[in-house]
Amino acid sequence: MNKGFWKSGHTPTLLSAFLYFDIAFMIWVMLGPLAVQISQDLHLTSAQKGLMVATPVLAGALLRMLMGVLVDHLKPKKAGLIGQLIVIAALATAWLHGIDNFQQALMLGISLGFAGAAFAVALPLASRWYPPQHQGTALGIAGAGNSGTVFAALFAPMLAAAYGWGNVFGMALIPLSFALVIYMIFAKDAPECPAPKSLHQYLNVLKDKDAWWFMFFYSVTFGGFVGLASSLTIYFNDQYGMSPIHAGYFTAAAVFAGSLVRPMGGALADRIGGIRALLVMYSFAALFLFTISFGMPTKELALLVFILAMVSLGFGNGAVFQLVPQRFRKEIGVMTGLVGMAGGVGGFYLAASLGVIKGATGSYQIGFLIFAGLALLALFGLSSVKTRWRTTWGAATVAGAKV
Repeated sequence: MNKGFWKSGHTPTLLSAFLYFDIAFMIWVMLGPLAVQISQDLHLTSAQKGLMVATPVLAGALLRMLMGVLVDHLKPKKAGLIGQLIVIAALATAWLHGIDNFQQALMLGISLGFAGAAFAVALPLASRWYPPQHQGTALGIAGAGNSGTVFAALFAPMLAAAYGWGNVFGMALIPLSFALVIYMIFAKDAPECPAPKSLHQYLNVLKDKDAWWFMFFYSVTFGGFVGLASSLTIYFNDQYGMSPIHAGYFTAAAVFAGSLVRPMGGALADRIGGIRALLVMYSFAALFLFTISFGMPTKELALLVFILAMVSLGFGNGAVFQLVPQRFRKEIGVMTGLVGMAGGVGGFYLAASLGVIKGATGSYQIGFLIFAGLALLALFGLSSVKTRWRTTWGAATVAGAKV
C-alpha cells in the first residue's frame, strides 16, 4: 500500500468500517466456539450442534440482501446503525433471560444474523470512497473484519468456562457498544452515493449471469471460511478429544490465518488481476479440503492443513471483491448483499452438512469431499468466463484496473 492509496479515500471511514465489521463478525460466529459447552448443557445431538452453529450463518446470509437494500435507500451509515442496535438488543435479551433449550438457541442464532449482515454495510461504506485501482486494497482492509471470528474462538470458550456461557452474551455487549460509538463519530457516507433503486431494478441484477457467477464464487471462498470458523471447535473436540478452550485456540489459529491474508488477497488481485489470483486460490483450496477429508493422525497436522485451507480461502475472499466493484460499481450495494448472501449460504451448507454427515456416518469425510468438489467446480467455472470478462467489462480501458 502506497501513499496514493491513503490519499485516495477517507481513512476514518475505512477504519470504522473495519472495526464495525470485526466486532460484528465476532458476535456472528460466537455460537460456534461456545457450541461444545452449550450442547453439553442442552444435551444436543451432532446434527443439532451443526444446525445451531449454522443458523446465524444462514440468517446473516439472507439478511445481507435486506441490508443491501437498506444501504442503497438509507445510505450505509444509517443502515449499519440499525443493524448494530438490533444485535445489541438480542444479546441483552439472551443474557438477561437465558437460553434454556435448542429452540431458544436457534432464535438467538437468527437474531445474530444481523451481525453477519454487517458485511453488506461495511463494504459499500468503504468502497464508495475509493477509485477502481484501489478497490481490492480498500475492500480487503474493510473485509479483514472477518478477523473478529478469531476473537470469538480465542476468548468465548475461556470466558464460558470461567463465568458460564450465558454470561458471555452480556460481556459481548462491551465491545459492541465501543464499536457503535466509534462508528457514529468517525464513519461518513461518501459524497457520491448511487440513487436508490426500486425492487424491480434490484431483481434486474439477477438477470445478469455475471451476478450469479460472483455469487457462486463467493459461496465457495467465504462459505468455506465462515463454515470452518463455525465448525472447527466442534471438529477438534470430536476428533481429538480436545477441551473447548484448547479447541478454541486451534480454531483461532486457523481463522486468524484466513483473516490476515484477506487484505493481501485484495492487494494481490489489484497487482495481478482478480481472475488470475482466484484460479490459484481455488486450486489450493480444493487440494487442502480434499486432504483434510481423510483425517490427520495428529491434531497438530490437522491444524496445519486447516490453516493452509483457510489461507487459500482468505486470499480468495479478497480477490472476489476486487472484481465485483469493477463489474457492478453502480449496483455495489445490492451486489454486496447478493454476493454476501451467497457466501453465507455456502457457510451454512458446510457447517450444517458437517454435523448431519457426522451424525449419519460417524465421519466428516464426505462433507469435506463435497466442498472440495465445489472448489474445483468454481475453478472450472472461472476458467470458462475469464476470456469473456477480460475482453468486455474487464478490458483495461473499461475497468481501469487489472481483471
